[in-house]
Amino acid sequence: MRIAVTYDNGDIFQHFGHTQQFKIYDVEDGTVVSSEVLDTSGSGHGALAGLLGGQKVDALICGGIGGGAQMALAEAGIRLYGGVTGSADAAVNALLSGDLLYNPDVQCSHHGEGDHEGGCGGHDGEEGHHCGGGEHHCGGGCHA
Repeated sequence: MRIAVTYDNGDIFQHFGHTQQFKIYDVEDGTVVSSEVLDTSGSGHGALAGLLGGQKVDALICGGIGGGAQMALAEAGIRLYGGVTGSADAAVNALLSGDLLYNPDVQCSHHGEGDHEGGCGGHDGEEGHHCGGGEHHCGGGCHA
């Protein structure tokens, strides 16, 4: 089994489409046997799902993720664990032990159509819609 995590300096990066790195974990018999950090080379939302598919990833742990990216991951057969925050290593260990807290319905639902390409643009300053803080969150925040 291969698990990918949106990755930034040891933690889960909070916006799938803007992640610069994934940490890929190889798992055998419920234990991590190796891991590597993979640079996304600036790939956007659509290319990231293809990148993970090409790496034969079975599952993705991330923070916020838009509906289009969720569909691309589903089409690639990659199981999604969204809305997760904190340490990447701890999240993988929690997944393997069956204790991972995640949001099966994670999405940035307050975005208008097309806003996912620009991340959280346009919402900072709107009442109750602050990415990464305030009253409304996209699966734990859109940006780190």
